[in-house]
Amino acid sequence: MFRLRSVNSYLRRLLHRGAVNRDQVLEQLRVCSAEDNVFDVVGKNKTKLTVNHVSMAVRMLWEFQVEKPEMLRTVNLIKNHPQFLTLRVLAENKIAIMEDSELVDMLYRFLRFKVDPHDSLVQQLVSEAWLRMDRFTMASLSKFAICLSDQQLQLSPLMGHITHIVDQQLSSIDDARILTTLMISVSSLVSPRLRDALLTRADLLLDTQDRSSYNNPRRIVQFLRSIKYSHRPLLEKCNEILLHNIPRMDAENISNINGMYQALQFNNSNFRLVGKQRLTELIDSCTDPFSFTKLFVSLAPIVSQEMREGLENTALLLADELNGYQALAVSEALVEYQSRNSSLLNKLASVIERNLHVYKPMDVARITQALFMLRYQNPELFTTLRTMLVDFLQGSVFPYEVTMLTRVLSMLPCPRLDERIISRVDAMASQCNLNELNAISAAVAKWVRNDPSYRHNTPSKYVLLLQTLNRLGHERLQTADRLDLLLEELKFLSGEWFEEILVEETLVTLQRMTDQINWSNVPELANFLTRINRLCPPLMDRIAAVAIKDIDKIHLSATYLTLQPFTVLNYDPVQADEFYDACVQRITPHISSFAPHLLVLLAHSLAMADTFPEELVREIFNIDFLGKLDTQLETLPDTLNFRTRLRLMEVNRAVCLECPEFQVPWFHERYCQLQRKGNGTIRPAQQQIHKMLGEVLGGINCVRGAVVTPYYYKIDFECILDKQLKAVPYSEPNSLQMSDGGKVHWGTSLLGNSGDELPPGAQRVAVDLLDSKSFCKNSHHMRGETLMRKRHLEILGYRVVQIPHFEWNSMELSTPDAWKEYLKKKIFEELSSCKP
Repeated sequence: MFRLRSVNSYLRRLLHRGAVNRDQVLEQLRVCSAEDNVFDVVGKNKTKLTVNHVSMAVRMLWEFQVEKPEMLRTVNLIKNHPQFLTLRVLAENKIAIMEDSELVDMLYRFLRFKVDPHDSLVQQLVSEAWLRMDRFTMASLSKFAICLSDQQLQLSPLMGHITHIVDQQLSSIDDARILTTLMISVSSLVSPRLRDALLTRADLLLDTQDRSSYNNPRRIVQFLRSIKYSHRPLLEKCNEILLHNIPRMDAENISNINGMYQALQFNNSNFRLVGKQRLTELIDSCTDPFSFTKLFVSLAPIVSQEMREGLENTALLLADELNGYQALAVSEALVEYQSRNSSLLNKLASVIERNLHVYKPMDVARITQALFMLRYQNPELFTTLRTMLVDFLQGSVFPYEVTMLTRVLSMLPCPRLDERIISRVDAMASQCNLNELNAISAAVAKWVRNDPSYRHNTPSKYVLLLQTLNRLGHERLQTADRLDLLLEELKFLSGEWFEEILVEETLVTLQRMTDQINWSNVPELANFLTRINRLCPPLMDRIAAVAIKDIDKIHLSATYLTLQPFTVLNYDPVQADEFYDACVQRITPHISSFAPHLLVLLAHSLAMADTFPEELVREIFNIDFLGKLDTQLETLPDTLNFRTRLRLMEVNRAVCLECPEFQVPWFHERYCQLQRKGNGTIRPAQQQIHKMLGEVLGGINCVRGAVVTPYYYKIDFECILDKQLKAVPYSEPNSLQMSDGGKVHWGTSLLGNSGDELPPGAQRVAVDLLDSKSFCKNSHHMRGETLMRKRHLEILGYRVVQIPHFEWNSMELSTPDAWKEYLKKKIFEELSSCKP
């Protein structure tokens, strides 16, 4: 009996101790269903709260916020609650005893609640994390890296240390989410070697992930955008996964991905098309300012005029609810499709003006540029913006920022260059790359043209600044030693300053780095040579040799860029046949995988080289392909859309003329008729030559001006010579006719001119005046398109006489008699030597 009582007594004491040891505060927190419940528990148990309690309370507060839509979150209310301050004080006092993951989670959540990075709590959390960083798990390290990015510490020693850890332990990272988060955080500090290693690891992990998750590929694209590196194979793999997930995406995700693709010049028509369909479905549900802005930015530039007007009407209704950044985003979308909706523009400008105090320097530059391009009329606002731009410029320490601010300031009307601008630009110029120096030079050139005092102020402030920019540009080229870095600076370089001051030095520098040319940089180098329109045989021979050797390593889409300088500039490399064969063999097995517009551009490039792979021609000229092309063209920017349509016509014409055995029909008659309505402007030299040709040929009725041939080639002059090379008069006189606007009225197509039948043994002669666009810029070497035109006119039955501008305008031809003698020699002697 006594033994049984003692056992019962022991059991009661044990149960009582268990009840006492239960963490009642933790249990109270677990049953909380809202922020107020959490704060009640914190307020009632301030003295009992352990580090676990504080951690759980902060975690629950953030989870309640995450469950709400963006518009309904109450971050500011939570941050300012008295009990939230209690949690902050307790957290700061317990930092030393926090677990590693708990420490990083606490920092992450407090930053989400907009606790100031300079707050002592955040500072101490960061300091403690720095001490423990080497032992963090990769999950904690990636979250800590996010926290540093939130505090604008992407270039700090802390992030440098994280980059080193990632480099050392990359092979151990098996979670794509952790890897891609780290990639974005360290993007500002990665070397080319680490960049390639990260992309290789990301590529591998993508194959192991669930295809229903699109955040990892989205982050990889974001990383590529951040480092400005278009890795086509990985981009295409990411795009496949993103395409698969579009039906589950919201307007924000689609808009962000479109923006990143655009920055990477990755014109993926499938994503744009499917994204357009998805965004159209979301129109009715995007009624709040945040989601509507994202929808408008992506959808408005690519939809029909009717749908665009509907979006603009909605934007007008929501305008007063937009914040400053949303108003800016919508304004830039209006620029993209050149909107003339003055009501919407005025509304957006008023929102922008109310929010000028929230914008950063680059934002003000974007605002000024957008409003200027939309032709917004408000001198007072532009005066305010100019003052802000100058103030920001004076305080800026970033070269890219100084460049952007200077370029935008040059857009605004101002008779003289502000001395403050000159001093700041002069101070920062030595830190600028070639592209930035070029942009600053263009801005200074605008001020030079607009300043009436310039002529009377030599040597002036402009001259001194331009001399500095010239010197720095030359020095940068002379000291450059890495081809890949130089090509990055040259990527978008163009304009008068570069053409006049640096282009020859650039070619010398590139030739100095010939041994660094490899398959990875060949497309970029080839693209640069095409853009500057200059023949450089040593570089082009090296490009061809590398392409022949490593064509399988060059991405399919980059084959077009690799071919371009050879076909556009009409240059046959040392191994021309092997080069063209290698390129054709590379693309032929994969023709169906090309974006439709790129295939058309590729076919046009090959056509200039008189190369017509049958598989390529058959692929383009079939109903299914042309249907896909039409659909894709709806989503392309206007410039690329027009260029693709024009190139398709030119390929159609080339195939009809040069490859009749393919039996491809000529279906661009209507297109060419519509294009003829945009008649060209007559040149003075044309009028001069027309008159002299009449004298040389025996009468103005022996020459026709502005003639349109079959297949719609436009030739300057046409005449008919009999077998004795005597000019045959036309049945009707013809002269160069101009409208009041100075436009040429082109003659009718010769397809139906039965009244001008050729006498036996006679020949048609096409006389073409070749301007500078027909030749490479650094030589008299004829471009590929001009040569193809000559070939086609000859197929059409013409003898072609070409008059280069540098011959017609030379010192030798400075009198009417000399010009006439030149024309006689061109028409009669050269044609006589060509007779069979």
